[in-house]
Amino acid sequence: FFERMPQNEHIELFQKRYGYRLDYFERKRKKEARMLHTNARKARKLRGLKAKIYSKKRYAEKAQLKKTIKQHEESLSKRGNDAPVREGAQPAFLLDRQNATRAKVLSQMIKQKRKEKAGKWNVPLPKVRPISEDEIFKVIRTGKRKKKQWKRMITKVTFVPEDFTRKPPKFERFIRPTGLRFKKAHITHPELQATFHLDILGVKKNPQSPLYSQLGVITKGTIIEVNVSDLGMVTSTGKVVWGKYAQVTNNPENDGCINGVLLV
Repeated sequence: FFERMPQNEHIELFQKRYGYRLDYFERKRKKEARMLHTNARKARKLRGLKAKIYSKKRYAEKAQLKKTIKQHEESLSKRGNDAPVREGAQPAFLLDRQNATRAKVLSQMIKQKRKEKAGKWNVPLPKVRPISEDEIFKVIRTGKRKKKQWKRMITKVTFVPEDFTRKPPKFERFIRPTGLRFKKAHITHPELQATFHLDILGVKKNPQSPLYSQLGVITKGTIIEVNVSDLGMVTSTGKVVWGKYAQVTNNPENDGCINGVLLV
C-alpha cells in the first residue's frame, strides 16, 4: 500500500514554470467553439430525467448570460436626470441639453460573482505552506485482522453543514471527528477594524486540494463563507447581504478557534 502525495495544482505549476504548448491557445479556442455543437448534440440525445436536469441547467446558464449582457449594455447608458426645471430664463446652449448622468450599473455584485467563477480573490494570505496527506489524514485500520487500510480520519478542523447525513460507519471512508467540527468563526472586518463572531455557511476553497474543499477541511488560507446578515451590510440595490467570503488566517487545529479576515 503506497501513500499518494498531494497533487495540489500541479498543472498550473508546470505551466508557470515551462509555459504552454505552441498551439495551446489555438486548440483551446477551437475546443470552446466546438463545445456549442457538443452541448446541442448532448441536449438532443438525452432522454428522460437526465434530459430534464440538463435542460434546466442550460436554461439557467442562458438566463444568467442574457442578464449579464443586458447589464453590460446598460453599464454606460445615458439616463435622463429627473431634476426639476429651474425657473427663469436659461441660456440657449442649455435649452436642448438634457441633464444626462452616466449610470454605472455594473455593480459590485456582478464583480463578486465574476471573482467567484474565476475562483480568485485579492486575499490577505496569497501563499500558504503545502500540507501533505499524511498530516491531514490518519490511516484507520479495519477488519477482523486490522489489515484493511482504506479508511481515513481527518486530523484538521472541519465544517459540517446542519443537514449533513452521515453514512453508515461501515461504509464511511473519511471520518470527521465531532470534536474538530466548528460552526462559528471570529471574522475581522478590515475597514471597520472590528471582529465579529459569525456562523460559517460553507467552505468555498481550500488551497491545498479540491478534495479538502469538498470535505470541508479548514486550514490556514482556506476561503470560507460566513453569515454577515447581522452586520447590516447592503448591496448597491439595497438588498441585505446574506453571505460573504473570508480567509482563515490562523491554524485552527492549534488555536482551538477559527480566525479570519473578511474579503471586502
